[in-house]
Amino acid sequence: MPAGPATNPLPAPAAPTTTPPPPGAAGLAGAVRALSGVTLLSRLGGLARDLLLARLFGATAIGSAFNAGFAIPNLFRRLFGEGALSAAFIPEYAQAHKADASVYPVGQASRLPGRADQLASLTVLWLLLVTTALTVLIELALLAALLLLPYDPARALSFKLIMLMLPFMPLVCTAAILGGMLQVHGRYGPSATGPLLLNAFIIAVAAWSLLTRQLGTEATAYLLGLATVLSGLTQCAWFALLLRPHIQWTRAYGDARDSAKRMARRFVPVLVGMGTLQINAFLDILLAMWPIWVGPTILGLAYPMDDASNAILTFTQRLYQFPLGVFGIAVATAVFPMLARHADEPGEFLSTLRRGLRLSLFIGLPASIGLLLVRTDLTTVLFGGGRHGFGPGGLARSAAVLAGFAPAVWAYSLNHVLTRAFYARGDMRTPMKVALAIVALNLALNLILIWPLREAGLAWATTISATIQCVILAILLSRSLAAPLLDAPTRAALLRTTAAALAMGAAVIVIRFLLPAPTTWTGHHLLLSASCAIGLAAYPLAAAAFGAPELRWLLRRAA
Repeated sequence: MPAGPATNPLPAPAAPTTTPPPPGAAGLAGAVRALSGVTLLSRLGGLARDLLLARLFGATAIGSAFNAGFAIPNLFRRLFGEGALSAAFIPEYAQAHKADASVYPVGQASRLPGRADQLASLTVLWLLLVTTALTVLIELALLAALLLLPYDPARALSFKLIMLMLPFMPLVCTAAILGGMLQVHGRYGPSATGPLLLNAFIIAVAAWSLLTRQLGTEATAYLLGLATVLSGLTQCAWFALLLRPHIQWTRAYGDARDSAKRMARRFVPVLVGMGTLQINAFLDILLAMWPIWVGPTILGLAYPMDDASNAILTFTQRLYQFPLGVFGIAVATAVFPMLARHADEPGEFLSTLRRGLRLSLFIGLPASIGLLLVRTDLTTVLFGGGRHGFGPGGLARSAAVLAGFAPAVWAYSLNHVLTRAFYARGDMRTPMKVALAIVALNLALNLILIWPLREAGLAWATTISATIQCVILAILLSRSLAAPLLDAPTRAALLRTTAAALAMGAAVIVIRFLLPAPTTWTGHHLLLSASCAIGLAAYPLAAAAFGAPELRWLLRRAA
């Protein structure tokens, strides 16, 4: 166990009342609102982007290849920019900024670069050098594979698209760490605008391709890849501009070297701990792309998936990632700088953590139930209809994948908060050890479940692994804090949230039972609209009836 605040058991706080927001509840909820508002716009843009891409490529080999090429640099973004480096960097940067603020008053017109400025400058330089070197190495490996392996058109297209979009990786990683700096400075909304720029570039190219009837061509895939890279340059420039009032970039790093060393020591354990979901996602891509990258058999047996598997898996993943990204990750992102700031204040740390867990569950549990209930209508409306949809077979496979991912949206959300709580206290090894075990479990479940369930087996393996990880992290964190995560008010909040989510689910089931079973795209659209309207009305009403304070926290404007 590391030294410092992480070793100090937290005293049992006085039981807070459930009526007014606890201290800081409105501050956390306000940050969540700011992040969720901008993220909602970006996710809506992402949904529009994916609908256009699904119409362009459908469930085809080109669609699978493009999604794999797009996913690889974004995997590194989640591992470096928004994952490991961010988790190791933000606590050090928050503490350095806190120390600088006591030396340089807010609003002081002129000052020398402080320790936070030096740490930010050193981190961005190091990140650019490492990710650029990694990009070059992967490019060379892919080039060698293209030259040495027997020529296969689908595999060659996939590798070339990865090579084209790989330079997006150092750019988007840098943009992500710049966004983390904005969060420390309280600029939560602007920090979430990067995906808006990415979506704008891709939507513009995809819409042009649809209007000019360039449907499902390799040239369209290459053009979209180029737009992706250009969006990374734009994000870096935009965030650098937003940071001008807050950071003085410098080449002098002397005062920040100790902070940088601590950050570097934490980086590798955090890389494993934060990267569990991303590592599992990469394994999913590898297994889904097996027919394209390797061939139709494995160990002499016919492989259970085909060229369309990665397109179906990737497009469907975005549906459960929508509520997770808008709300679940927004809570974890907002709470992390607060946990880092209160790492040396045990009582406030635990209070902030419990609020984060309650908000995550309050949003994640109804999302799990809702997605599970509307999975067939949702996939049919978004990916069916017209001449360029998935087709009946692809839609059935997509709905099965969503049924596998949906039950654990709440667990994915809680895992982000729990992992960041360990990191904020300086404990990088515990999440790493848990993550290693979970990755092994997920891979074993993948190899077992793909045979009877095809792509849906990958989804169910992720759900089972994430749920087990959530339980283990919660138990270990409670022991580390020497205080229960689920005190009496938190247990009561869990019961209220569960009751409200079940009430919402019952209302949706009733309306679906009363309405006729759809047989056309329009019928699925009407049933989906009715189900969503009832669910969106029933959940807040049920939460208010059960007296859930989380609803008031999210709606309350003032601190």
